[in-house]
Amino acid sequence: MSTAARLYLDHAATTPLLPEARAAMAAAFDVWANPSSPHAEGRKARAVLEEARERIKAALGWRHDVIFTSGASEAVAIAARRTSFIRRLVGATEHDIVPHEMGPGAEVVPVDADGLIDLETLDAALDAGPALVAIQQVNNETGVIQPIDEIAERVRGAGSLLLADCAQGAGKIALPDADLIAVSAHKLGGPPGIGALLVRDLAVLEPTGGQEQGYRRGTQDAPAAAGFAAALAGRAFAGAMPRLAELRRQLDQGVKAAGGLIIAEDSLRIPNIGAVALPGANQASLLVQFDLAGIAVSAGSACSSGKMKESRVMAAMGASPDIASSFLRVSFGPATSEADIDRFLVQWREVANRANSVAA
Repeated sequence: MSTAARLYLDHAATTPLLPEARAAMAAAFDVWANPSSPHAEGRKARAVLEEARERIKAALGWRHDVIFTSGASEAVAIAARRTSFIRRLVGATEHDIVPHEMGPGAEVVPVDADGLIDLETLDAALDAGPALVAIQQVNNETGVIQPIDEIAERVRGAGSLLLADCAQGAGKIALPDADLIAVSAHKLGGPPGIGALLVRDLAVLEPTGGQEQGYRRGTQDAPAAAGFAAALAGRAFAGAMPRLAELRRQLDQGVKAAGGLIIAEDSLRIPNIGAVALPGANQASLLVQFDLAGIAVSAGSACSSGKMKESRVMAAMGASPDIASSFLRVSFGPATSEADIDRFLVQWREVANRANSVAA
């Protein structure tokens, strides 16, 4: 096993808490009362919570309502369970939580080999009547960016609602013009366990009573909200995007030079996610070899990669078995450096050489 410091390249799964978020949470922990309590202590905690809400809206450029949740998964669940549309449309490469919450009767909108939504099929489905349409902004396994604003126009023009999973895009690129948006703090340098559902018009959701204007029950976590807001306001990821785009270009070039492939290479992709494959290699073996070398990468979604089951994303894109069974996700954070990419590529070349020797 390598004795060098470990290299973390799995920021799309979760990324370290930013210093500004940690400081904001530490300060908010001193305001320890329940934000729903009417006394002075409770009102002080409520002020922390509402200030965080306003800072998040400002950082995201969102002028409408923000419902705090435990993360993007709960945000998706609230949107899916509380809207009145009977028809449901789901993009073929959505995060696993989306088809689960949209229900077994949801119609699947396919993607092409580049991971992009088939717009003709989407239009045909929209012509059949109003629906709740779930299409993610950025794919969590490949980094592919959907033409989400164009999709939003089509959905809205058909009298339907667009639910956009923006867990991978929020705080990094501009949010789409969607009706419902799911975001998560721990993907952008905030704490785990908090996210939000951004809602253009609360009237489309059925309230259930409790906190968050009656749309979520449970004690609100003001310190986590403060950390979420501070992470967004610091713009660590947003500011790093141009530099990370160059690092991803170097990653792609190095992977291909050693016989690897880039997933969805011709698509618009978010700079901090790279999906690579080494045809003929075994995914589980690749993960073990990189981990033993002190490098943390993943085989796609953190919610499923630990189980090593077949990727729904690769299947939907029509990837061949040798690509689907050998792909890795390499994802960057604000502090990822050129030296980090070089270190990954050194190991990639060694892995590729071993795979070629076995094949020979």
